[in-house]
Amino acid sequence: MNTPFEPAVDDLLRTLAPQVLGVLTRRWGDFASAEDAVQEALLDAATQWAAQGVPRNPRGWLVQVASRRMTEQARSEQARRRREELVAGQVPTHRRSAPGADAGDEGAHDDTLALLFLCCHPVLSPASAIALTLRSVGGLTTGEIARAFLVPEATMGQRISRAKQRIKNSGVPFRMPDDAEWPTLLDAVLHVLYLIFNEGYASSTGPQLRRVELSREAIRLARAVHTLLPGNAEVAGLLALMLLTEARGPARTSPDGELIPLAEQDRGLWDKAAIAEGVALITAALPRGPVGPYQVQAAIAAVHDEAPTAADTDWPQILALYGVLARISDNPLITLNGAVATAMVNGPAAGLALLTDPPPALAGHHRLYAVRAHLHELAGDREAAVADYRTAARRTTSLPERHHLSLRAARLATRAGR
Repeated sequence: MNTPFEPAVDDLLRTLAPQVLGVLTRRWGDFASAEDAVQEALLDAATQWAAQGVPRNPRGWLVQVASRRMTEQARSEQARRRREELVAGQVPTHRRSAPGADAGDEGAHDDTLALLFLCCHPVLSPASAIALTLRSVGGLTTGEIARAFLVPEATMGQRISRAKQRIKNSGVPFRMPDDAEWPTLLDAVLHVLYLIFNEGYASSTGPQLRRVELSREAIRLARAVHTLLPGNAEVAGLLALMLLTEARGPARTSPDGELIPLAEQDRGLWDKAAIAEGVALITAALPRGPVGPYQVQAAIAAVHDEAPTAADTDWPQILALYGVLARISDNPLITLNGAVATAMVNGPAAGLALLTDPPPALAGHHRLYAVRAHLHELAGDREAAVADYRTAARRTTSLPERHHLSLRAARLATRAGR
C-alpha cells in the first residue's frame, strides 16, 4: 500500500478505537482487558489494512477481532479456574458462558460518551482520569499526553497503567451517569475535552500543525455534553471556546504550509458561522454564572475574533479578562498569554517583567522562550529575540512550529546583519 494511504488508516483507527472500546466494555464489563484487546486489534488493523485495504465494515472488523481476543482470554481464565477447582477437590455445579462470547455486533451504537464518563469516574484522581481518557477516548499517545501535562513520558505511562488497574479493581459500571453524579464528573470531563481540542488545534509533536480529527472529535463530544446539560454555563463556555478558536484554522498556515501568527492571518478566511455560534453561546452563558475559566477564555477568543483587523483588537479588555482568569485558574500558560496582553497594553518591557520568574512548570518549556522572543522583538532587541527564538525552536517537538521559529530567528538575524 502506498504511503499516502497510511495517514488515512491512522485517522480512521483513531476515530474507531473509542467506539470499539465502548462496545467491548459494555459487552464484557472489563475496561482494562477490553482496552488491551482493542490495542491488539488496532495493531493487527494497522498492518493488515495497509497491505490489503480497509475492509467494507472497518468498525465491525475491529469489534470482531478484539472480541475474539477477549473470548480467548476468558476461556483461558476459565480453564485456569477449572484446574484450580479440580486441585482443590471442588466440582463446579454451573458454568456460565464467557460474557459477550456470543454477543452480536451492536451496529452503529456509539458508546464514546459513556466511555468518556467511565474514564472520568471519581475513583480516579483528576489527573489520572484525564490522562486515561485522553488515551482511551482521544487516541493520544502517552508522549502527547505527557507534554500536555508538562511531565515526563515515563511518569505519564505509569499514571495511565495505574488508572486502568484502578478502574478494573473498582467494578465501576459502564453506563451514563445519573443526575447525582454529574457535579463530581463534569470538571474532569471538560478538562479532558479541552486538552483533546488543544492537541488537535496545535499538535505538540510531529509534522502536522493541526490534527483536525482530534479537534473535531472534541467539538462533537462537547456538543453532546452541552445537549445533556444545556443550562451549564461552563459547558457552553467550553464549546464556545472551541468554536471560536477552530474558526481561525483555515488561516493558520500559508499555501506552502508555513505557520501564520494570529496578527498576520487573513481574517477573511475565518469561519464566520463558527464565530457567530461561539459568540452567541458565550453571550448567553456569561450572565448565567458562576463564571469559570472556559467562559473567560471564550470571552477572550470572542474579542479576538470580532476584531476586523489585528490593529482593532481591544487589548485592554483582553488584559482585564486575563486578570480575571489568573484569579480563578492555576494554569501556568495563562502567565504567558497574560504577559503578551500586558505587552500590547503597557509595552513589551512590562510583559517581559512578568516572565523574569515564571512558574516552575514553564521552566525550559519552548513556549516560554517563544513568548520572550516575541516580546524582545517588539522591544527592538533583535539579538535577544534571535537567541530565544532559536532556543524555542530546539525545544519544541512540533516540526511546523520548529520551522516557524527557526525562520523567524533567521529573518531577524539577517536584518541585524549577523
